[in-house]
Amino acid sequence: MPISPSIHHKESGNVLFMILIAIVLTGLLTVALQNTSQTGNENIDRETMMIRASQIRQHLSEIENAIQYIFQNNLISESDLRFAHPEAPTDYGTITDTPEQQIFNRQGGAATYRLPPSGVNDGSNWEFYGGTAMPGVGSDRADLVAVLPNVTQEFCEFLNEQLGYTAQPQDPGTCVNEGAGGRFDAGTQFSASPNVPDDATFSITPALKACIECTADGSYHYVQVIMSR
Repeated sequence: MPISPSIHHKESGNVLFMILIAIVLTGLLTVALQNTSQTGNENIDRETMMIRASQIRQHLSEIENAIQYIFQNNLISESDLRFAHPEAPTDYGTITDTPEQQIFNRQGGAATYRLPPSGVNDGSNWEFYGGTAMPGVGSDRADLVAVLPNVTQEFCEFLNEQLGYTAQPQDPGTCVNEGAGGRFDAGTQFSASPNVPDDATFSITPALKACIECTADGSYHYVQVIMSR
């Protein structure tokens, strides 16, 4: 029995309809996958920053413990602490000199010298200074601080968010990142006239840690007090 032309027409119409539905569903699936991929990348970036921040906290906690260990086991002054290491700038001295005073020597504080986490700054090494009095910390004397120089603005904002700051802490003075001339060594210890960041920009005091913008050049530096005075 011959098939009616109307049946052929219905079947063709159904096939065309199914093809159109398939195209629409494929398009929707593609968009969904793209959105999922973008969200995943954002999550990975934030998760990476959380990991990097945790690495920084752990490293500085180890240094703080090393300082306390040295003081407990040696009759030395605050100015006698040393931060020498083969991978550190030579201004910090030689790690084998007075080893009991060295933060990174096994005979001293036995802390592990660690390079900054990748991707959070311009690759600059950690610095240790005694030229800044952090807001609300101790007296008005200079504190011993660790500085991670030239962090990215994105990472700086993330760190301050984690710490609970509601505004960007600023330093309009000589800057917490003092440069080579301020490195804590045999020739340079605590400044008698310390640099003082802008207290009014710190929503949290005492400011034992913060990512600070040096307004003179717009650079960002993570600062943590490793010994208050």
